[in-house]
Amino acid sequence: MSIIRYPFFHLKKAGGYNKGSKTAGTKKAGPSVERKGKFMEKKASLVGRLLSENQMSEAFINSMFLALSGGFQDAYTYNCRDEVFSNAQTGNVVLMSQNFLEGNFTAGLRYLFPILFFAMGVFLAEFPGALPVCKEAALAQVLLAAEIVILAIVGFIPSSYNMLAAMLVSFACAIQVQTFRKVGGYSYASTMCIGNLRSGTAALSMYMRDKKKEQLRQAGYYFGVILAFAIGAGIGGVFSMLYGIHVIWISCGLLLVSFLLMSLEKYR
Repeated sequence: MSIIRYPFFHLKKAGGYNKGSKTAGTKKAGPSVERKGKFMEKKASLVGRLLSENQMSEAFINSMFLALSGGFQDAYTYNCRDEVFSNAQTGNVVLMSQNFLEGNFTAGLRYLFPILFFAMGVFLAEFPGALPVCKEAALAQVLLAAEIVILAIVGFIPSSYNMLAAMLVSFACAIQVQTFRKVGGYSYASTMCIGNLRSGTAALSMYMRDKKKEQLRQAGYYFGVILAFAIGAGIGGVFSMLYGIHVIWISCGLLLVSFLLMSLEKYR
């Protein structure tokens, strides 16, 4: 049996040999294949950005669901639980002081107790973090689960116990705001707007002066969270007036999405 050997120069002349390539005459990928490849690259890049923070508890997408729930909770207690704020404790302080000075002590207590329970929630949420056995990511998920359970219970509390319901929601909100304090590495609050509005506006002002993309990115984070809070508050207000005390379970659903997103931590 004879073996036909082709000289090197024949292959080179025919264009079938490409130095540095193991395959002769490889066909170039068609336009459709290239478009599909670019689409997959963009998709992977998007997922990467969503999951690119140091930990999922600080990811922007997670903060959006927390802010939606935060706005929902505040509107819920105001519309369904005797016009008490669960998150905006400044408003509760104002209304409490006004009622006490007017001699309406019972009405004043309606605002005082949610303030005290909010402080208690911050205290208890911070305490486990000092324990060496607690990992930050795992602890955040445990505290989020506790918040979901508390809010689920609130949905069963009748209107005759509105003060108790408002106290529990304030307690749950305090756990949330103390546990989730950063988005993309920036300090923020998922249950109120004033700090986010100040930080976002300051970052935007600095961008207009310095033209640094990082400052624009920072402003985008803050204004995005504010928008999510506003949407949650709007939905919470409308649904609370239409369907009553049980709509707090929608907030539980939003927090459950956040809980599941945090479960992706181990896959990153």
